[in-house]
Amino acid sequence: MRGLLLVNPRSGKGGPTVDEIEREASPLGVAVRVLRDGDDVVALAREADAGALGMAGGDGSLGTVAGVAIERGLPFVCVPYGTRNHFAKDVGLDAADPLGALRAFADGDERRVDVGRLGERVFLNNVSLGLYARLVHRRERRRRRDVTFARLRALTLSLREHRRTERFVVDGRPVRASVVLVANNEYRLDLFSLGARERVDEGALHVYAARGLRRLRWTETCATEVTIETRRDTARAAVDGEPALVRSPLRLRVEPGALRLLVPQGP
Repeated sequence: MRGLLLVNPRSGKGGPTVDEIEREASPLGVAVRVLRDGDDVVALAREADAGALGMAGGDGSLGTVAGVAIERGLPFVCVPYGTRNHFAKDVGLDAADPLGALRAFADGDERRVDVGRLGERVFLNNVSLGLYARLVHRRERRRRRDVTFARLRALTLSLREHRRTERFVVDGRPVRASVVLVANNEYRLDLFSLGARERVDEGALHVYAARGLRRLRWTETCATEVTIETRRDTARAAVDGEPALVRSPLRLRVEPGALRLLVPQGP
């Protein structure tokens, strides 16, 4: 088997169907496994008899399979199948053409890209604490309760708290911020938000702290390892946009060139 592609059917909307993915993948020698509730994604990726591992999903789905690919020394294929697909866009994939990304299994060019680690957990984009993390956790709770407009509701509740800051200690330095974000490589900053990344092979973590909401004021530092202490022993975080509970202190590091990313050859 040339490759195994795991598919998260709950990621995003409006993309190709699973049947369309399977029809494109089969001639490439790629087996497709659609994830079901209760599936152990790590076990499936570890046990696969495959020359490459791939994930069709959003940003929150990719890091787990990428971590197993690193562990096994296998190439990784990213198939953009989510709502935002930040990682796919930052590595130059066409997020509007997930079927085209499958060609990487057959004749892809290999790129070495960095990953971040929160403890031993891989993240491809960033880890966030503070306001954004609270929003993500609220959105997930409401999604699990099938509340309509869960994201809008979570955002509305968080906007009520936009003046609130929290206390963090970043590498021994006290910080008061609404948001602390640790990024795998540098993001472009504008007055209001984080943008895209021009590189994913810089070999550095960038730590951003922001106060306010409507007019965020960002500060930035750069390192290869970061330790963050929170006021409570357990804190809510967002890891590549997915909710996580983490223990303080958080220890984060970058692993330069750890991921063997396969991308389709250019025209």
